[in-house]
Amino acid sequence: MNPSLQGLALVTGGSRGIGAAISKKLGSLGYHVVVNYVSNEARAIEVVNEIVNRGGSAESLRFDVSKEEEIHTAFQKLAESPHPLRVLVNNAGISEDSLILRLKKESLDRTLETNLSSAILCSKEAARLMMKQRTGSIIQISSVVGEMGNAGQVAYAAAKAGMIGLTKSLAKELASRNIRVNAVTPGYIETEMTGALTPEQKEAITRNIPLGTLGQATDVAEMVGFLASEGARYLTGQVIGVNGGLYI
Repeated sequence: MNPSLQGLALVTGGSRGIGAAISKKLGSLGYHVVVNYVSNEARAIEVVNEIVNRGGSAESLRFDVSKEEEIHTAFQKLAESPHPLRVLVNNAGISEDSLILRLKKESLDRTLETNLSSAILCSKEAARLMMKQRTGSIIQISSVVGEMGNAGQVAYAAAKAGMIGLTKSLAKELASRNIRVNAVTPGYIETEMTGALTPEQKEAITRNIPLGTLGQATDVAEMVGFLASEGARYLTGQVIGVNGGLYI
């Protein structure tokens, strides 16, 4: 065990996009980062190697956040680690866009299970470990869509709005044990998903963003790094937008 490490930080969906940027940021802050993935082991290992090559500490851990039994097994493994769990980042998520009249029940279930139920269940497991230590930080990666809504994203918006309610309620439950719970709501961020947009679509989006540009995954990671730090010791139950002014 490296005595200089700050503890363990689990990032769900930590192998790509915003999750990968968050994993790398927490690694740079001295956490032993557990990079969760479900299908792309190579991408997870790539993130782990980058953290280690920069002098950090990390490992990958496969489990499906939409399956309760796999979540429970994963946290049992984390409980056996020499590094105490200090940070949980509920970042894993999917988006299956559809107008409500075309929304299929299977798509709704997948969206809610992967985005919202997973955050609740992972928070439950993390709380068990953090309460014994009487310290910890749980950070939900919600979305600006959960605050302002968006046509064609009913299920996604409902799930992300649910993460905000989870944040506020859980913050009240866990504050007496010195466990802080906050949410970050990214706006339009340059990722593989936004990479599929045409230049015309990007231009239409940026016209509605006061800062006039899409965000970077590192912008979200910087906020998560702050919320995980002692500098945010008096912040809990907060919803912080990283959106360029899109929603104020």
